[in-house]
Amino acid sequence: MVPFLCLLGAGSLLGLSTDLAKLAGDAGLSPLAFLTWSVVGATLLLTVVAAARRRLPTVNRRTVEYFVIAALVSLAAPNLIFFSAVPNVGVSFVALAIAFPPLYTYLGALALKMERFDLRRASGVALALAGSAFIAALALAEPDAPTLWIILTLLGPVLLAVGNIYRTRRWPPGGTPDGLAPGMLGAASVMLLLIGAIPGFSLAVPSGNRVALLLIAVQAAVFAGQYLLFFVLQQRGGPVYLSLLGSVAAVVGSAIAIVLLGEEPPRGLLVGGLVSAAGIALIATGRRITMPPADSHPGQTFDTRSAGTDA
Repeated sequence: MVPFLCLLGAGSLLGLSTDLAKLAGDAGLSPLAFLTWSVVGATLLLTVVAAARRRLPTVNRRTVEYFVIAALVSLAAPNLIFFSAVPNVGVSFVALAIAFPPLYTYLGALALKMERFDLRRASGVALALAGSAFIAALALAEPDAPTLWIILTLLGPVLLAVGNIYRTRRWPPGGTPDGLAPGMLGAASVMLLLIGAIPGFSLAVPSGNRVALLLIAVQAAVFAGQYLLFFVLQQRGGPVYLSLLGSVAAVVGSAIAIVLLGEEPPRGLLVGGLVSAAGIALIATGRRITMPPADSHPGQTFDTRSAGTDA
C-alpha cells in the first residue's frame, strides 16, 4: 500500500500545481518567477526536515551529477514548460499531457533491460496512455488550437520519462528519499535563479501583492510534499509505477480546474478518465520483474511487486 498511497499523494499534488500556476498567472506572477521562488521555498523546507533527521544529502561527484541532471529533466525544464503553457492551452490540457510518460518510461525500462515484459503491466500502461490520449486528441481537434504551445507541452512528458529512467539507473548508493529530494530541488533552484539573471527574464514578484506571496508559499509546500513522496515512490515502486502519477495528476488537475476555476471540461473526460483508471489498476496489480544483476545465478527471477527498489 505504501507505493499506492505515495502514487495518489504525489499525483494529487502534481495536479494541484497546474491549477496553482493558473492562479499565479492571474495574480500577475510570471511562470519563471512563480516556479523559481516556489522551488527555492521547497528546497528550504526539505533541507530543514533533512537536517532535523540528520539525512542531509551527501555532496560528492556522483551526487552532484545526479542532482543536476535529475533537476534539469525532472523538475526545472518540464515544470517551466507546463507553467508557461497553462495560460495558452489551459490547465486541463497541461494536466492531461502530464499523464503521457507511462508509455515512454515503460518502453525505456524494457529497452534498458530494467524490466522484463509483463502482459498485465504492458496492458495497463497502454490503457492509461490511451485514456489520456483520447481526451488530448479531442482537444487538438478544436478550432484555433494553439499548435505551437500544444507541441511544446507534449515535449514535457518526454523529459519526465527520461528523468524517471535516469533517477533509477543512477540512484546514489545509500541515498534516501528525504536526502535526495532537497538535493535535486536545490540544483533546480540554482538553475532557475541563473535563468532569471539572464537579460530579458525576470524573477520579480509584484510588490505588495499578498495573493502572489501566498500562492508562492502554498506551491513551495506542495513541491516539498510532492517531491518527497516522489522519491519514496521512485524507490519503492520503480520508474514505470512512478510514471503513473501523471495519470492521477490529470484527473485531479482537470477536476479542480473544472469545479473551482470554471474551465470547460475537455470532451471525453469521463471516458478517458475511466480508461486511465483501469490502466492504473492493471499496473498496480501486475508484476514488476526486474532483470537480474550481474552476480545473480542463471535463471534467478526477481519479482518486486510488493516493494523493493530498482536502485
